[in-house]
Amino acid sequence: MTLDRSAGLAESARALAAGEVTSRALLERALARIEATQGSLNAFRVVRTRAALAEADAADRELAAGVRKPLLGVPVAVKDDMDVAGEPTAFGCEGEFPAVAQDGEAVRRLRAAGAVIVGKTNTCEFGQWPFTEGPAFGATRNPWNPAHTPGGSSGGSAAAVAAGLVPAALGSDGAGSVRIPASWTHLVGIKPQRGRISTWPRGESFQGITVNGTLARTVADAALLLDAASGNHEHDPHRPQAIDASAAVTRDPGRLRIALSLKPPFTALPARLQPEVAARVRQLAEDLAALGHTVEEADPPYGQIGLTFIPRATAGLAERVGEAPFPALLDRRTRDAARLGRLLGGAPLRAARRAEAVLHRRIGHFLTSYDVVLAPTTAAPPPRVGAMLPLSGFATDRAMIAACPYAWPWNVLGWPGVNVPAGFVGDGLPVGAQLLGPAGSEPLLISLAAQLEAQARWHEAWPPQPLVTDSPAA
Repeated sequence: MTLDRSAGLAESARALAAGEVTSRALLERALARIEATQGSLNAFRVVRTRAALAEADAADRELAAGVRKPLLGVPVAVKDDMDVAGEPTAFGCEGEFPAVAQDGEAVRRLRAAGAVIVGKTNTCEFGQWPFTEGPAFGATRNPWNPAHTPGGSSGGSAAAVAAGLVPAALGSDGAGSVRIPASWTHLVGIKPQRGRISTWPRGESFQGITVNGTLARTVADAALLLDAASGNHEHDPHRPQAIDASAAVTRDPGRLRIALSLKPPFTALPARLQPEVAARVRQLAEDLAALGHTVEEADPPYGQIGLTFIPRATAGLAERVGEAPFPALLDRRTRDAARLGRLLGGAPLRAARRAEAVLHRRIGHFLTSYDVVLAPTTAAPPPRVGAMLPLSGFATDRAMIAACPYAWPWNVLGWPGVNVPAGFVGDGLPVGAQLLGPAGSEPLLISLAAQLEAQARWHEAWPPQPLVTDSPAA
C-alpha cells in the first residue's frame, strides 16, 4: 500500500502501525515533494534529508519490534524559530547561524512521540509580519495562488501542509501567526493556551504573547499534533492543566452561546472588514445556528488592549535583536521596532503585564454570557507576494492592521483560539474564522470545530493546480 498526499497525520500513523507502509517510504515521498516545490513554494529553510532518513530507519526498526507511539515514523515539520539539535535556528534572519546543541522542549516531545522531523519551515524575520518573505530566503508562496502570500509568520509551515508536503506542522503565534496563515491556506490552526506547548529554552517568548501551535488539514490531525507536542519543561513559568485534545474531537460540544464579533478591536490605525470576508464569516454563524447553537452579535469589551500589546511585542523583539549575531543584516523595520521596545521595556512593560489580570476579569465576565466568540481571523484575503516587503515601518503597520486586526488580543490574554476554514473569496483565495474561548477551553473549541468540519468537509478541498504530483518518482 502507498499513501498519497491526502493522508493526514492520524492516517499516516495508523498505516505505519499496521505495517501498510514504512517510515522511510513516507519520508522519501515527503522529501521528493519538498524538492519538487522548493523552487515554487519555498516552504523550507532547512531540509534534514540525511538526519531524517536515519530517524525514519530507526522508526521502522521500532515498528518492526512492536513499539507503538502516537506519531512513530510520521514526518512532520517545525517552524524555524524552534530549536532542532544539529540545525541552525535563524528565525527568518539573514546570515549563517550556528547549529544548536539541543532540541527545544516542543521538538523533544515530538520526538518522544515518534515523529520524524523532516525540516524547518520559513518564517519572516523574528515572526513580525503576516507575510513570509525576505532577503534571507526569498518569498514563500501560497499553494492556492502562488502570486499571493500564505501569510505569516508561520507561512512556511502553512504552505507545506496546504500543499501536502507534510501532514502537519508546528508554528508559533504571537499576534495570529498560526491562525492567519491557517486562514489564508484553508487549514485548521490551533493557538493553544499559553504554556500548553512549551517554548523552552525560553520560559516566555516575546513577553508571553507568543505560543507554539499546530497546523493541519483536519481538526483531528491538529489535535493529535497538539497532544504530541504539549507539556512543559521543569522551569516553564506557565503550566496549564493537561487536556486530551484528541478525545475532544469526537465529543459533542452541546448547545453553545456564541458571540459573533465582527468589529475590530481598537487600534490607532484604521481597519475595515472587507464585505466578502464578512459574508463568509456570517455564513459560518448561520451554519452554527443550524447546528443548534445560539448565535448573536456581541463584541468583547477589549477597550484599549492595544496599549498593552505594543510594549510586550516590541520589548520581546528588542530581546531577540540583542541576541542577533548579525544585527547589521536585520530589516530596518526590525531595528526601529527594537529601539521602541528598549524605550518601552521599563515601566510601560511592567504596566502592560499588570493590565493582563484586569483584561482577564473584564473579558472573562463577558464570557460568562457566551461560551465561544466567533470572529474573522483576518479582515481581508491574502495580499500579493511583495506587497508589504518594501514598505516603511509605519506603512507596514498600517497595511498589517488593515489586513489582520482581529487575532492579536487573544495573545495578550494568553487564551486559546482555533482558526477554521470559512471558504473562498475573489479568485479562489481562502479566508478563515476564529473560535475563541477563555483559559483552558481548547477541548470545547476543538469539539465545536470538529462539528463544523463534519458538516463542511473543508479538508476535501485541495489547491486547484497542485504543484506536485504523486507519480512513482514523487
